[in-house]
Amino acid sequence: MPAIGAESVRIVRRRLVFAGAVLPGLLLAAVPAAAAIKLWPAIEQLYSSVEMEPPNATHMTVCYGFVCRLRLTLVFTDAERTTITNLMNKGRASAAEERKAIQQVFVWFDHRVGREVGTNKRVANADVRSFDADHNFDCWDTTRNAASLLLVLQEWNLLRHHRVSDPRYRGNLLVGQLPHNTAVIKETAPGSTSWVVDMWPTAFGQVPDVMTLEKWLDEI
Repeated sequence: MPAIGAESVRIVRRRLVFAGAVLPGLLLAAVPAAAAIKLWPAIEQLYSSVEMEPPNATHMTVCYGFVCRLRLTLVFTDAERTTITNLMNKGRASAAEERKAIQQVFVWFDHRVGREVGTNKRVANADVRSFDADHNFDCWDTTRNAASLLLVLQEWNLLRHHRVSDPRYRGNLLVGQLPHNTAVIKETAPGSTSWVVDMWPTAFGQVPDVMTLEKWLDEI
């Protein structure tokens, strides 16, 4: 057998390095991308206004740091999807039970994100007066995060009694009501009620506020 020269060894090494660099990319490209979730103008505007990728069935962008200044791509593992599914299955019986289940999913989300980006330090009603934007959500962050998570639940067919609706705004300084935004879900039953899912008024690890949209709009 002829001896392998130094130049031949170098060529083999270069080929192996090239293969190691290219093959992972080829394998990733072979995985089909998740189909985009169908959006409508009021929801699309949430994302386009900050040049943010909308959620899909595999991942979502998490906003923090106020007005989505800081971002985390949350990729749902199979185990996490199972955990979320189990939480939502506890709410199958009725719309009221489903809203309780949604609250528990949001508590899970808060812990999942908090340990990665430090929002486990976040406070209720965070704004510039908290002097810790990097570890907090303002109401624009919570509205986008809540809408995204709810859209993922809907895409996974885990919302049986509700559908994601348009985000809503309130604010009337004449009566002392400060500007605020929230994500909204609407019951699917005839004559249905709309409900807000609002993380901003609650601190880390607490269930988000869930109340009728009508009550939320009047709240000071």
